[in-house]
Order: sequence, then C-alpha cells, then structure tokens
Amino acid sequence: MFPTEPAAINNGFSALLKNRSFMLLWIGLLLSQLGDKVFFVLMIALLENYSPPPGLAENSMYSTLMVAFTLPAILFGSAGGIFVDRFSKKLVLVGSNLVQAILTLLIAFLPQNFFILLILTFAISTLAQFFAPAEQAAIPVLVRKENFMAANALYSSTMMGALIVGFAIGEPILSLAKTAFGENSGQEIVVGGLYLLSSLAIQPINFRSEHTSTNDIRSLINPAADFKEGVRYLKKNRLILNAMLQLTTLYCVFAALMVLAIRLAADFGLKEQQFGFFLAAAGVGMVSGAGILGHWGDKLHHKPLPLIGFLAMAIVLGVFTFTHNLFLALGLCALLGIGASLIGVPMQTLIQQQTPPSMYGKVFGFQNHAVNIALSVPLAITGPLTDFLGLRVVLVGMSIVVATVGVWAWQNTRRVLQDVI
Repeated sequence: MFPTEPAAINNGFSALLKNRSFMLLWIGLLLSQLGDKVFFVLMIALLENYSPPPGLAENSMYSTLMVAFTLPAILFGSAGGIFVDRFSKKLVLVGSNLVQAILTLLIAFLPQNFFILLILTFAISTLAQFFAPAEQAAIPVLVRKENFMAANALYSSTMMGALIVGFAIGEPILSLAKTAFGENSGQEIVVGGLYLLSSLAIQPINFRSEHTSTNDIRSLINPAADFKEGVRYLKKNRLILNAMLQLTTLYCVFAALMVLAIRLAADFGLKEQQFGFFLAAAGVGMVSGAGILGHWGDKLHHKPLPLIGFLAMAIVLGVFTFTHNLFLALGLCALLGIGASLIGVPMQTLIQQQTPPSMYGKVFGFQNHAVNIALSVPLAITGPLTDFLGLRVVLVGMSIVVATVGVWAWQNTRRVLQDVI
C-alpha cells in the first residue's frame, strides 16, 4: 500500500492554481532551476575566452570547472538545511538567488582569470545548496496537507522539465543574449536576470507559521549538532528513512543512465551528442506520471505505487539492450520515467507529511545531501564498469538491483506501518 495519509479533499492541480503563494514559489523554482542549468552552459561557453593557467591543460580546465560546480553539492548539501531551520525561509530563498544574480553579473566585469571563474562558480553553486532544502521545506508550509501529492507532482515534473529544457535551450538563449545585450555582458545579464526574477517572484510570499529557535547562535557556532540531531531523528523514524533510501536509489539510476545514454545513442545509430533523446523521453514519461499522480493521486492511494515504479524500471532496464528499434527504445525510456514518478512523488509526499516543522531543514538538508552524493557516485563509476563488463551486463545488473530494492522497500514499509499501528 501507499504509506501516506489519504486525502480528505483533493482537487489536484486546480487547488494549487488557486494558491497564490504556492504558485509564486513554483514560478521562483522554475526561474531558479533554469538559471542553474543555463549558468552551467554559460560556464562551459566562457572557457573559450580563458587561457589555461600554467601547468593545466586546456581539456583539464573543463574537468576542473565541473568539479567546482558539483563539489558544493557534496560539501554543503546538509548545511543548507541547518540554515533553513534557523532563518526565515523567505530570507534563504530570496537571498540566495539575489546573491547568485550579483555574482553572475560580476563575471562580466572581473578580469578573465580562470581561478576567479572557479571561485565564482563554486560560490554560485554553493548558494544553490541553500535554495533547494528551503524550497522543499516551504511546500508543507504553503500547501494544505491533502494537496501535498499534487504539489510534489508539480515540483518533480518542474525539476525534470528544467533539467531537460534548461540544457536544451541554454545555448540558444545565450546566443540571443549576446545579440540583444552585447558580446561583453549579454549572457551574464540574462542568467543573472533569471536569478533576480526568481527572487522577485518569491518576495511577496507570506510564510505562515515559520519555525523559530532560541538557540540560533549556538547552532551557528556548532552546526554539527544540528546535523547529528537530524541523523538521530531519521534513525528513529524508519518510515522517512525508508522513503529517503528509495529516493536515493532512484537518483542513482538516473545518474547512471546519463552516462549510459551516450553508449546507447551509438548502439542505435545516433550521434553521441544526441544522447539527450533518451533522457528527454524519460523526462516526458516522468512529467506524464507526475501529472497523473497530481490529478488522480487520491484515487490511487491504496496502490503500492513505489513497488510498481521499481518493477517497471527494472523491466525496462532488463530488456533495453535486447531492443533494436529506436522508437521502441524511446517508448521504454518514457515507461522508465513513469516508473520513476511513481517512486519520487509518493516518497517526497511521505517525507513532507511525516516530518514535523521543527525538523524540516535538517531532514530536507540531509535528503539534499544524500541525493547529491547519489548523483555523483554513479557518474564516476558507471563509465569504468561499462568498459570492463559491457553495456548489457551493467543494465541487467541495474535491473536486478532496482527490483531487489523495490521489493525490499515495500516489505520494509509494510513492517514499519504494522509496528506503528
């Protein structure tokens, strides 16, 4: 069964459309996510104008820049959650985007030094680690409990949509920016503008029932105490921990597929740079699945949605390398995306329902940290494993692991619910 509370009244997306505060938060999310993706494209484009520093090859510049962009997610994923519990959510959301806008604009006016670019990239990516848990913690504050499913469906589909659309339109947007605002600063103005518009969208929101603490100074001096408190809470609440493990597994699979899609493109006669077709198909499936859950989630409440999702993903991974038709392969990718939505949306809803307001930042910060690591590790090991074992063996192995995790998580959730009851 699906381990969240049934909705007494659930009007799906129609209820969210009437919620002005949530819609402003959603607009802010969309603009901020597009800003993050286009910013990454901008960094890669700007490297053409930078000379390699002594001792660093030109190709190594790209790798070093990617490390500067991804490292904050591993280092500060949990730290952002601590600030969410100690400061106003509006301050974190608006402030992080505003500073990102300023730092992005600074790139256009500072000397073209590679190390300066690295520092600014690291700083801008670090600020994103504060925005993510603050936004997740804001959803249960702004949305009625019976509409959590619809809110998380829209949140998940927006995140995936921004991932696909942001990278796809990044280069055209930057080209238009140079034409409209000039070669020297046009691109930075547009990317900084996305962050600024996100801040302006969130500014009017009234966050009711903000949690405050009398131990702010102590926590800032010793943030490790908050982190340990969050870990202790997760150990006691096995339902939330189980949901978080399922989300982590989901992100591991998608991270591995981002690497494998390049090999798959070649196997289906496509150019390597066309691997995005497979990711786009999975994204379409995930958006479709999230839309179904957002509108009819209350009617599907009694179904074992995460188990169905894991088994659907396992089947797709197991049969993928035995498929030779491109359109069938794209259809399988869409089915994989639908399966992913059956895991991601219910589990995120469960975490929000079961987490008390005083623990929002700690729990969502820890989740953000776990997800970031889940995205990073497969990116590092999938390529070497594929070279050593072969694409088919890796995909079939992933299928077995995903099916095993799905069955284990379903049985574990049932046991936890029986203990609670």
